[in-house]
Amino acid sequence: MKFTDGFWQMREGVRARYAREARDARVETDSITLYAPVRRITHRGDTLNTPLLTVEAWSPAPGVIGVQTTHLAGSVRPAPAFAVRADPAAAPKTRRDGSAVELASGDLTLRVDTEGPWRMDFRAHGRTLTSVADRGTGFAETADGAHHMLTQLSLGVRELVYGMGERFTPLVRNGQPVDIWQADGGTSSEQAYKNVPFYLTNRGYGVFVDHTGPVSFEVGSESVGAVQFSVADQALRYYVIEGSTPKEILERYTALTGRPALVPPWSFGLWLSTSFTTDYDEQTVTGFVDGMAERGIPLSVFHFDCFWMREFHWCDLRWDPERFPDPEGMLARLKQRGLRVCVWINPYIAQRSELFEEGRRLGHLVRRPDGGVWQWDMWQAGMALVDFTSPAAREWFAGKLRALLDMGVDCFKTDFGERIPTDVVWSDGADPQGMHNYYTHLFNGTVFDLLREERGENEAVVFARSATAGGQSFPVHWGGDCASTYGAMAENLRGGLSLGLSGFGYWSHDIGGFEGTPDAGLFKRWLAFGLLSSHSRLHGSRSYRVPWAFDEEAGEIARTFTRLKHRLMPYLYGAAVQAHERGVPVMRAMLLEFPDDPTCHYLDTQYMLGSDLLVAPVFSGEGEVEYYVPEGEWRHLLTGEAVRGPAWRRERHGFDSLPLLVRPEAVLPMGAVDERPDYDFADGVTLCVYPGGGAGPVRTEVPAADGSPAAVFTTRWEGGEIVVEAGTGAVPAWSVLVVGTSTAAVEGAEAVETAEGVRAE
Repeated sequence: MKFTDGFWQMREGVRARYAREARDARVETDSITLYAPVRRITHRGDTLNTPLLTVEAWSPAPGVIGVQTTHLAGSVRPAPAFAVRADPAAAPKTRRDGSAVELASGDLTLRVDTEGPWRMDFRAHGRTLTSVADRGTGFAETADGAHHMLTQLSLGVRELVYGMGERFTPLVRNGQPVDIWQADGGTSSEQAYKNVPFYLTNRGYGVFVDHTGPVSFEVGSESVGAVQFSVADQALRYYVIEGSTPKEILERYTALTGRPALVPPWSFGLWLSTSFTTDYDEQTVTGFVDGMAERGIPLSVFHFDCFWMREFHWCDLRWDPERFPDPEGMLARLKQRGLRVCVWINPYIAQRSELFEEGRRLGHLVRRPDGGVWQWDMWQAGMALVDFTSPAAREWFAGKLRALLDMGVDCFKTDFGERIPTDVVWSDGADPQGMHNYYTHLFNGTVFDLLREERGENEAVVFARSATAGGQSFPVHWGGDCASTYGAMAENLRGGLSLGLSGFGYWSHDIGGFEGTPDAGLFKRWLAFGLLSSHSRLHGSRSYRVPWAFDEEAGEIARTFTRLKHRLMPYLYGAAVQAHERGVPVMRAMLLEFPDDPTCHYLDTQYMLGSDLLVAPVFSGEGEVEYYVPEGEWRHLLTGEAVRGPAWRRERHGFDSLPLLVRPEAVLPMGAVDERPDYDFADGVTLCVYPGGGAGPVRTEVPAADGSPAAVFTTRWEGGEIVVEAGTGAVPAWSVLVVGTSTAAVEGAEAVETAEGVRAE
């Protein structure tokens, strides 16, 4: 929200007051409290009729400093709160240095001079990361009577801002106003399904605004040298998070708000949906599954979208008896074919559903201030909302889902959760403004916790559309409703990379687009992109997404890339373990892997899949693609061609190809199985050793299904030899492929020259 009219004036009807000095400071052993009047105090009379801001600073974790600015403490909204996890190892220290006071945590220090004009400096490694200066701490009152707390943090020269959730606008946020407000707006506008009040910059820090209600960011768009954020409240809390790399910032941020759960290996396979408003029954489903099998396209999950239930009954969580007269038998038959089953749900209860009257009677539906059930006719006739602030309502809803799990359902697509009204009363008394964004967190958490309880740790997975801060703990998330165009394909990628820079470990999208029907060329390009994403789903709105609906070549492309993804599972699941343990996403903006390469700071049409694979989807009907290669000798995974960077490349690719490059010095573990994603990754694994090694040994962990190391290998270069050693303990059969050479010697094994390189068993 903008409060100023240019640099000198305020907007009409706006009155702003800013901290001018630290009049007093209370320094404890682990915190500092500053008292900041909104004008300079020159004599006692100045203390009268003058607002006083209370600014508290503390540290919940090493390298993290929290700040809360409060105006009128008795009027702070009773909003729901994000769960911020304190680390006992924080050990903050305070000190006075003349007129200055300091709070230090890890390498991060907050310094405030109590004798000069108001200023807060956040410093690390001998430099100032960001500062709050004149007009940087305060409040603004607008003509409508609203009271807004605001903060401005400075931006340095060439400092770039990223994150704030899954946003489809340009990846670099500079110059953009961003409203943290859940909206069902598709993928082609500034609105977002997944709004996260966190950003990071390319200058060594991130900022998490700890407020569940609407947060308004002006990223160099009001004051061009600052990020301003404001909330309609009497208090504003935020955390400055230091990190020597963007990965370290994400690691510390997700330690505060929650790490992504480790999802099961089977979820990485291909998901096939009925699509949305298409006509389908069990015969349709069987035909789809048969068609995939006939074409040799491995299928892992079958998804039933909305119309598995009767029209006007969503969500009563009952199968349509006309379309699916024997759901238990149908699910059993799908299971016999090795498939998992996902069904669509949302938290809205239509009036015709039997659950409406039951939920109303039990008090489990959100109510209006007059005590009646809140309802409207958008989406479903007379629909109401489950009140997830009530533990009893959560258990009631989970109980209905438990019956589906008992029937044979494996997971749920948790759709919607964005259009949450604010003219309502919640059972726990939460502020409606805060609940608008936070509702999805309670919804997805309820479903995910049930799956974890019923299926076990590392077996729970949802397919969610909406989220906010902390929602990364309940994966997986997909990009929402997009058009069937190349432009929409690219905007989806921007959203996914932005979400990854907001702490989310996994991401998916509708292959082929949701709205409309793609032509065969677009669908085949999207197949390659989708199957080189962390999760892969064929889904549309009014038309099916089975490959042969487009042409037979689409089936060949689907088969090729699905099987490739399965062989990559030892590597991909290793990246999933990193997401779970460190908060680093599987699909990574180039900035994350190459923070010292300025060119990578702007790239949003390519990404790193894990740490060692560069993917550049083809966004043109002609097969032309332009992408950037960082320094070193890279290799095309599909062709073995060497590509040296740093350089921009222009290439033309057929439908069965795209730029898929392996990083120099990589040791890429490739699995022995291509029929399914869930297998013993270590058994028969091939370690593909790529040129450029010699800087030091490379450790390669091949994970088991629970994320623990099933096998550990160390690769080192000694003169003209490559030495690969397995860790202690029993290791199944494995081999080494030295890529791009015909002369390498492999110690302890006989080398055989192949078209790809030298292989040693």
